[in-house]
Amino acid sequence: QVQLVESGGGLVQAGGSLRLSCAASGRTISNYVMGWFRQAPGKEREFVAGISWTGSLTEYANFVKNRFTISRDNAKNTVYLQMNSLNPEDTAVYYCAADHSRMVQTRSYEYDYWGQGTPVTVSS
Repeated sequence: QVQLVESGGGLVQAGGSLRLSCAASGRTISNYVMGWFRQAPGKEREFVAGISWTGSLTEYANFVKNRFTISRDNAKNTVYLQMNSLNPEDTAVYYCAADHSRMVQTRSYEYDYWGQGTPVTVSS
């Protein structure tokens, strides 16, 4: 079992930045693909970014490209999401997820473990 705990969410003004963290416990995540998803009120959960085991491969949703950066520190068992140039459309609960596979997946059902989420609110 992998337990995931997100942190770093909060209220930020449009144009601002936040850095989300996802701390894993129970197992090393060094052989898990890690992903970030988000869910806005009344909307389905959507893929934001994913990163391969070693961090050599990353994938992003089109709406966050060049604004968000996913990274990982396997020694700390932690994954990060640096979010810049935030806008009100980025308001959502952000979830960290782990997938015990080799390919970065964009579909939520591919992921085996989920955190409880951290809320992000961007004011205009």
